[in-house]
Amino acid sequence: MLINIVGYGKMGHVVERIAKERGHQIGVIIDLNNASDIDSDKFRSADVVIEFSTPHTAKENIMSVWQQGLPIVSGTTGWDIEQLKFDFPQPRQSLLWSSNFSIGVNLFFELNKRMAELIKPYKQYTASITEIHHIHKLDAPSGTAKTMAQDIAPILGYQPQIESIREGEVPGTHTITYDSSVDTLTIRHEAKSRDGFALGAVIAAEWLVDQPTDYYSMQDMLNIR
Repeated sequence: MLINIVGYGKMGHVVERIAKERGHQIGVIIDLNNASDIDSDKFRSADVVIEFSTPHTAKENIMSVWQQGLPIVSGTTGWDIEQLKFDFPQPRQSLLWSSNFSIGVNLFFELNKRMAELIKPYKQYTASITEIHHIHKLDAPSGTAKTMAQDIAPILGYQPQIESIREGEVPGTHTITYDSSVDTLTIRHEAKSRDGFALGAVIAAEWLVDQPTDYYSMQDMLNIR
């Protein structure tokens, strides 16, 4: 499979390495200095695009990729994907967006919802979320933490508080805590490196190329809806 990469920061570099390790070829790599290369025959010759850029460029990047007739996997957080879906109820090409492509995190999302359902009758527990990331992360709270909160708010009837911590080079740690006066329940996911995120994004790209045009999520790919 021939993969284009849009956004060549730390995640873009890891995506490139993981894709090659899985036997794929890398086509055009788009970064700040060559954005116009999206509109090229070489770019259009790829099978799929993987995009990790910035919150203020993600929507434009996705639309530019659509204009070239290619499906896209996007992992950029900190922007409003729901606005894109509102503007384009039927996408021009397939888009799989996720706040986190880690397989473990997406299983963690499901555990998070199940825990909320189990604990809902017991009002003595209060939910809160903590996320820790490296100091270079542009958005806070993280997209993963927002997804965690959005998933359980309708179940619990309130929006859990989110604490964001930025320190060192932490790839990403997310904790959901249910606290009462007598005990505390905690579920935690700790990423060891960016490799898990990149691997999930490449696997998502492999899956997306065979799907009809639509909006997709990791839950669709993993069949855990």
